Amino acid sequence: MDVEASAGTVTSPKGDNKSHETLVDEPSLHHGENDILGSENVDHALAAKMVLVNDAIDEIGFTPHHWKLFCLNGFGYAVDSLILLLQSIISTQARYEFQPSYSTGLTIAVYVGMLIGAIFWGFSADIIGRRFAFNVSLFVSSVFTVVAGASPNWVVLGLFICLSAFGAGGNLVLDTTVFLEYLPSKDQWLLTLMAAWWGLGQLIAGLFAWAFLPNYSCSDAANCTYDNNKGWRYVWYTSGAFVFILSILRITIIRLEETPKFLLAEGRDEDAVRVLGNIARKYDRPYSLTLERLEACGTTTQRRTSGAGLTQRLISPQEVIFHLKGLYVTRKMGLSTSLVWFSWLLIGLAYPLYNVFLPTYLASRGADFGETSDYITWRNYAINNTCSIFGPVLAGFMCRSSWFWGRRGTMIIGALITMAFFFAYTQVRTESQNVGFTCAISFCLNIYYGTLYAYTPEVFPSAHRGTGNGVAIGLNRIMGIISAVIGAAADLSTAVPIYICAALYIVMAIVAAVLPFEPFGRRSS
Repeated sequence: MDVEASAGTVTSPKGDNKSHETLVDEPSLHHGENDILGSENVDHALAAKMVLVNDAIDEIGFTPHHWKLFCLNGFGYAVDSLILLLQSIISTQARYEFQPSYSTGLTIAVYVGMLIGAIFWGFSADIIGRRFAFNVSLFVSSVFTVVAGASPNWVVLGLFICLSAFGAGGNLVLDTTVFLEYLPSKDQWLLTLMAAWWGLGQLIAGLFAWAFLPNYSCSDAANCTYDNNKGWRYVWYTSGAFVFILSILRITIIRLEETPKFLLAEGRDEDAVRVLGNIARKYDRPYSLTLERLEACGTTTQRRTSGAGLTQRLISPQEVIFHLKGLYVTRKMGLSTSLVWFSWLLIGLAYPLYNVFLPTYLASRGADFGETSDYITWRNYAINNTCSIFGPVLAGFMCRSSWFWGRRGTMIIGALITMAFFFAYTQVRTESQNVGFTCAISFCLNIYYGTLYAYTPEVFPSAHRGTGNGVAIGLNRIMGIISAVIGAAADLSTAVPIYICAALYIVMAIVAAVLPFEPFGRRSS
């Protein structure tokens, strides 16, 4: 931030001092009645401080700072989906050139990297903070994405894809967390809308494939050499350069400070007041939070390793246990955590079976319709990914309306409609039906997926949000690995994966219906 504010200063847009009571409705908000986890926390001092910080964030309102965060955190969404899709897009051509013994090795590599990345960045976000991962993760991913294009063999390619995915894999953990912890409560629906960046990443991957693979690829393994099969390498080089540009924008457009809610959980009340004061002063917004009012709430519970060095804290089992226990402090929170993680397990199997292996299925269906051109195949893939952008856009507006029963209702509707289109897709008989139904599935699938992305951090407590997100996405990646094993043994040109996906979405709708918390109209803790 460029503008400094003294801790404890009370300001208004005109600079006059006002008491907290004149700016905040004390009876309704001071006891956290409108906070999602207001009645669930056992650390009463921290809960009281969170109420005051939420009041301050609502008082400041939405600013250009939040629009910057919306875009810069959205970059992480885009890169995660880009890296995930790239390996499936180029795998056929890489297999022609390297002729490996295990055909789905790249899929396993990308999901292993994303699994480790989600766990590492997730836990570190709660231990050392959000800022480090925000500034570093995309740069790490960009370096190994570029290097992957120069891989001399299948094993090295898998290694660099894994390392690239490690950098990208933590972004879904941090992007939603950072954005949410600065958002005013009335704008939390934007967290769902931000998932549109995921579809944009898919679109970019599809466009790169459309640009390079039809013109710079060999046709079969027997006649495939380095010189006549450079298309997949160009895809990696171009994607790596794109991710590098995004990583530079992250550290030049905004100088991110630690989120105020993380600072509270660390006992750094003065820094929390300062960070929010910086935003209020820079954009000339009212601001009444003071250090004295935070300190009057008491002292928050600190973990036993809080005074230890950074390295000791990172490798301490006590840290892991502390944050995992924080997700189960009450029965209701424990049920919520378990159901959210189960939802990520389900989507972790359904999504790869449909999307990661979609090129194979599209190619097989395209052959039935007389489509033998790589150009047509990748054109349809790009069209399909374009449609996926608008699912989270609709979901965002559904989440902010009581007509659709909030986040849970949006997930139920998205899951059931997606299930219906999956079953209908198995009856496709023409080219136009093929393109139309795949686009409809991508659109509806991302209504559910985008809402789940947003719902997850909303129902986790801030002190343990990175851990909860990291485990959720880690479980998702484990199922992605399992889907790759299934893909190696199953015939993916049949409709069987489609039927499995449809059945999984029915279960997802049921789980969404029994989730204990509804964030609509309430504030995250």
